[in-house]
Amino acid sequence: MFGLKPLELGIIVLILLLLFGASKLPKLARSLGSSAREFRKGVEEGKAEEAAAAVDAAEEPQE
Repeated sequence: MFGLKPLELGIIVLILLLLFGASKLPKLARSLGSSAREFRKGVEEGKAEEAAAAVDAAEEPQE
């Protein structure tokens, strides 16, 4: 997972627990997942718009 070894991942989780507390971690994870989902959705929409613009440009008659 992202080139992290189990020990490194454990240390990161421990630091997150110390910073945010166990009760806030589920909320933080949900928020992070939602943000990532919205970002991916935006990227996909951007790619679709770009592809549509390329098709429109190719269909225009050239003078």
